[in-house]
Amino acid sequence: MSLLVWIVVFSLVGGVLSVLAAGVFLLLPEGLRGRLLPHMISFAIGALLGAAFLALLPHALGTADPHNVGMAVLLGLLGFFLLEKMVLWRHCHSGECETHTLAHDGHAAGTLILIGDGIHNLVDGVLIGAAFLVDVHLGVVTALAVAAHEIPQEVGDFAVLLHSGYTRGKALLFNVLSSLTTLIGALGAYWSLGGMQSVLPYILAVAASSFIYIAVADLIPGLHRRLHLSATLQQLGLISAGVLVIWLAHSTLH
Repeated sequence: MSLLVWIVVFSLVGGVLSVLAAGVFLLLPEGLRGRLLPHMISFAIGALLGAAFLALLPHALGTADPHNVGMAVLLGLLGFFLLEKMVLWRHCHSGECETHTLAHDGHAAGTLILIGDGIHNLVDGVLIGAAFLVDVHLGVVTALAVAAHEIPQEVGDFAVLLHSGYTRGKALLFNVLSSLTTLIGALGAYWSLGGMQSVLPYILAVAASSFIYIAVADLIPGLHRRLHLSATLQQLGLISAGVLVIWLAHSTLH
């Protein structure tokens, strides 16, 4: 299978298929969704951190100056912080969160979600494409991590769109269209970065900073709402499972 086909297939896995999976998830009874969603978020945290620390950063550090890679990670973290301040990069997993209340009621909130999601998915696509240009196995791991955190994210997006007055059909359609920017970003990376091998380690560093920021700044704080020991052990177990899946995928593919 050619590299371009790999990129197309796995950017769709990271984008469109995660939206469809979230749509299927919303068909489950509300009580069951409420019980499953925190577990999905814990698993996504592990997948993101595993991809960042076990795959992306080792590849970046192995082919570029470690100090420059560290600076790229730091700048990436600050950049995603600013994007979130601009309400263009957020990870809410329900219809009600601080970010969503920044938008006006009605269709404005839904429009804001779609614009932010499109930008987010475009960046994810660039990161997936860049990872494939470095190594096919790294691209697969990156796409899996993207899909793991996009499914619970899309559940929250659906909730906002439905609350904003969209029908289920329109909410699914607009989310799918927004997710196609993942493919656009991946193809753009393939065509523009293929001859820029010296830049790729720093894009991997930015990808790692994206995953770290999402996990640490957006997802982990929500886990602290459940403080009893059994919940903490469940969270640690699922985070570890996410890390293990990424480690197995990366080591097995190699």
